Amino acid sequence: MDRIEALIAKMTTAEKIGQLNMVASTSVVTGPGGSRATHEGIRAGAIGSLLNLSGADNVREVQRIAVEESRLGVPLLLGLDVIHGHRTIFPVPLAETCAFDPELWERTARAAAEEAAADGVALTFAPMIDVSRDARWGRIVESPGEDPWVASALAAAKTRGFQGKDLAAADSLAATAKHICAYGAVNAGREYASVDVSERTLREVYLPPFSAAVAAGTAAVMPAFIDLAGVPMTINAPLLKGWLRERAGFEGVVVSDYNAIAELLKHGVAGDLPEAAALALNAGVDIDMTSNAYAPGLPEALRRGLVTLADVEASVRRVLKLKQRLGLFDDPFRRGVASPNDGGGESRRGLAREAARRSIVLLTHRRPVLPLPSETRRVAVVGPLAAAEGEMLGSWASAGRCEEVVSILEGLKANLPDSRIDYAAGVDIEGEDETGVAAAIDVCAHAEIIVLCLGEAAAMSGEAASRTDLGLPGRQRAFAEAVLAIGKPVIVLLCSGRPLTLPWLFESADAVLATWFLGVEAGHAIADVLTGAYNPSGRLPLSWPRSVGQTPLFYSQRATGRPTEPGVHYSSSYLDAPATPQFPFGHGLSYSRFVFSDLRCEPTQVSAGGTIHVSVEVRNDGRIAGEVTLFLFIRDCVASVARPVLELKGIRKLVLAANESSQATWRLPVQDLAFIGQNLEPVLEPGRFEIHVGQSTDPAELLTAVIELTP
Repeated sequence: MDRIEALIAKMTTAEKIGQLNMVASTSVVTGPGGSRATHEGIRAGAIGSLLNLSGADNVREVQRIAVEESRLGVPLLLGLDVIHGHRTIFPVPLAETCAFDPELWERTARAAAEEAAADGVALTFAPMIDVSRDARWGRIVESPGEDPWVASALAAAKTRGFQGKDLAAADSLAATAKHICAYGAVNAGREYASVDVSERTLREVYLPPFSAAVAAGTAAVMPAFIDLAGVPMTINAPLLKGWLRERAGFEGVVVSDYNAIAELLKHGVAGDLPEAAALALNAGVDIDMTSNAYAPGLPEALRRGLVTLADVEASVRRVLKLKQRLGLFDDPFRRGVASPNDGGGESRRGLAREAARRSIVLLTHRRPVLPLPSETRRVAVVGPLAAAEGEMLGSWASAGRCEEVVSILEGLKANLPDSRIDYAAGVDIEGEDETGVAAAIDVCAHAEIIVLCLGEAAAMSGEAASRTDLGLPGRQRAFAEAVLAIGKPVIVLLCSGRPLTLPWLFESADAVLATWFLGVEAGHAIADVLTGAYNPSGRLPLSWPRSVGQTPLFYSQRATGRPTEPGVHYSSSYLDAPATPQFPFGHGLSYSRFVFSDLRCEPTQVSAGGTIHVSVEVRNDGRIAGEVTLFLFIRDCVASVARPVLELKGIRKLVLAANESSQATWRLPVQDLAFIGQNLEPVLEPGRFEIHVGQSTDPAELLTAVIELTP
């Protein structure tokens, strides 16, 4: 009998259920690591996991209690939301996705894992891989944007980064792919609302990222809070057991979201806590996160015959296997033994700066004000986000500290030492106070160029932060209009966790950059881009709406029988606005100018099992080196099911010197032309396919070739 089976054989029913019980480490703290009640629960074997505890001393104390003072000495599993960094905070996930670089995504996850593990954490509740197409939803800030191919690439990269080559290593974290499934499609973009999408959409859009995470070896998966077509995901056995475990082959741990099992009563699908606990366990949920449903509910559910002891033991077995994979049985104290910044703090700050500047998207550049001329002597830095260090951390900032953040103002001062930089906030992020406007306008009037820092507070995006108005909050618009009226060159920095609908601003400012919430090196990264020390390369991972009325908005829509045609009344359009986005998926400007030509697909006739070799010539016609991102899309022109007008199938990046040319190439497997057929199974149908390559989904930017798939 192996170690795990021997342990299970020794456990009482209460101790088995205890392994499935995750409690928060907060409440009345009486010593390192939690409350007196928490410590007693650990000693009794009634707690198997702790949430929100970090710090070497805290972790060591609770782990000591578990292994030295409980009857069986089973170590604890310690989990924390390490989303986009731990002590060193990187750009929020939506921002980092703009780099379109899986290698970068993996490196930042690896750095976060090293810091968090050094702080005693063993399990992170990331990556969040919910495809999100609705800017009203606050958690779009945590998402990889609108495309399932991108979300899948990010899922794999982040899983590799968090878990490393060996999950038992002292610097590795168990990853949790979340939130299965379709959480990003909540009704009206309203947090926690119901979701009702077709089975086809589930399989084509929302499930592929979880397939990628499972294939990359994710240790855990978390169901979403929401109900899917009336069935809360916490008890959705067809997806959690049928699809996740049986079809995708997932063998790890399923952990509920915060209090989700108890909330089944509010969903109206369980009459009491034992029923809720039984429904969740029978659906395959192994760990009850903080709802205190399993501990009191499963004993009663066993008595009623709602669950079996074998079902309980199956979940216990998966939890213990995860602890074993993490090396906790061999050395429960292997994590939490070093300073989070021990030996790597500066390198992680450097990585944070790299990630931040690669996340910045130059949205508009109506007049050539960037990069800032070296002879610039006086700059006005105004707006409520200019000196807002804490906001730069974004949501879910783990152990990040405001005092370690470089603000926009600080970054510009450090990187423009020969320029006079005058600052005034003007207005607050929210609120109606305009008493600071006059002073800010005076600062602007005496400057050669104005850097106007606008946007949201970090708390305006993230969980429970849906918005119906995607404009600037407070008096920011009035302030911005007053600044623009001065007539000086204006560069706008938009700090936000979502696209903001600001057509009036995009049409007026000389340049607008999406600077999101970029983390601890925000100010330096922004200064790098504004001064030209770094040529902007970020590109949008979503379609940026003109108006909130366009949401949800995404490029991979079907043409319909009456496609959008400007000027045609009976077409898929609006009476009061264009149907197109403000900025398309993939949009992002550069200080370089890239030219594409000679798109080739070989062979032009292919069959199942083959490979299509795609190539395109790229030239940097600009005066400085730059990075170009190229997207490969397909379109199935005639199929048994109407297909999207574009589907992403690959990305390539090139760095080209001024006037340098190169070739971007792809090997596109013919199998990638398959889709979910009428029977909801993959099908590969012969016919004509278009291959498109470009920097965005803007039709004017795409080169097109045609291939034929033969029977």
